[in-house]
Amino acid sequence: LPAAGRLQMDTPGQQVLERSSVLVSAEFVEARFTVALPAAGRSILGQQATQILVEALPSVVQQALVYRSLDAQAVQRHLNTVEDTRALRSMLADQGLVAFVGEGAVLPRASGHTDVPMDASKAIKFQPPASLKVSFSLPHAGPVSGMGIPAGITLIVGGGFHGKSTLLQALQVGVYDHIPGDGRELVVADPNAITVRAEDGRSVERVDIRPFISNLPFGKTTDDFSTPDASGSTSQAANIIEGLEVGAKVLLIDEDTAATNFMVRDERMIKLVAPDKEPIVPFIHKVKSIYSELGVSSILVIGGCGDYFDVADLVIMQENYGTRDVTAEAKALARPNPTALPFGKVRERVPLRESIQAVRDGDRPGQEKVSIGGMSEIRFGDSNIDLASVHQIVDKSQTRAIGDAILCLRDSLMDNATPLNTLLDRLTDRFDKEGLDALAPNKFVGNYARPRRFEVAMALNRLRGAHFKQR
Repeated sequence: LPAAGRLQMDTPGQQVLERSSVLVSAEFVEARFTVALPAAGRSILGQQATQILVEALPSVVQQALVYRSLDAQAVQRHLNTVEDTRALRSMLADQGLVAFVGEGAVLPRASGHTDVPMDASKAIKFQPPASLKVSFSLPHAGPVSGMGIPAGITLIVGGGFHGKSTLLQALQVGVYDHIPGDGRELVVADPNAITVRAEDGRSVERVDIRPFISNLPFGKTTDDFSTPDASGSTSQAANIIEGLEVGAKVLLIDEDTAATNFMVRDERMIKLVAPDKEPIVPFIHKVKSIYSELGVSSILVIGGCGDYFDVADLVIMQENYGTRDVTAEAKALARPNPTALPFGKVRERVPLRESIQAVRDGDRPGQEKVSIGGMSEIRFGDSNIDLASVHQIVDKSQTRAIGDAILCLRDSLMDNATPLNTLLDRLTDRFDKEGLDALAPNKFVGNYARPRRFEVAMALNRLRGAHFKQR
């Protein structure tokens, strides 16, 4: 086809996501695409447009959408892989697990700038420690074995460059299904797992961060905390509280991206700066109560602080991309009776409908504009929502859907009384019943990919100018 008339469809990646580009029902298959019709000035070139739409398009449909034109074995393999992955993920809770890494999985990626797997002939395939090896029977693959990570507090330790973060990153995207050949087809995590990190400079709006931070200088309270420019520790505290508010069940934390003073304070610092002079209660003193009181597990990459041995239920060591269970050795080094403080209450918040506006200066009243700047930015009117630290968005079509989901929440679900968690429940129900077309009825948008509730909430929480009230 000439460049001016090229047909374009939303291109999927390594993850298998619900999309609006192709809809399949018992009656029909609907494919959505765009085409730049050839033109001269403001006039469409009719003969060339006819060539594209009448001659070329049927051929494309025949090759891409008609089953007999496809590799039947590849189609079946894709379906089997996704069904097995979903079955495996659904079995985790009954076995008391929050994650599973299949034996033989290829976790490393080809480079830091791509999500495609490292060449299997060069990659070290995952081998589970015998003490953590569990087996499942899947609908198509049959018996599979791998490492089960139980609910509770798990540490991933080891030297630098030995694969700690690589393992955590595989678990991070284990909330999604993967295409055959990705290497992580049998790496699954609790679907309610979220990645948490420090995020200096983000805005925070009316979050009760008292479980972690209180007694600020000059009597400033933290039960209804707001700031346009959060520090590392306050942002990480807010990120955890906001995640718990909307139903997170597993926290994934890498110390490389965490605030040091939020994670731990050593004995010498405590002696120098008395506890009553320090507003921050480190995560290490709350991680056990987060699990015992809220049922929320934590998986942490820890390379520089052995204090976490005191609170860990399981310690996994990464060494030359191999995995060992070193829980017994770590417990031999742990101190007895670590300090464990009650967590406190997670307060619900209600987003205020009228504060969410996507207007731009100079535009007509009522005209709104939402667009994306790649996978990590939503342009919401005159505001930019920075999602660079939201690591479980894996496709820019998810980002696009998140921007429009905020408008959908505002226009049809928010009432200035319903808490955010309930609003997200209702949005999820709408997606389940209506698909992604719920975001733009009768507009036939073909470049949405379904986001999780957590990333929608994270985007709304980062929208400067959006206001909440506490319940």
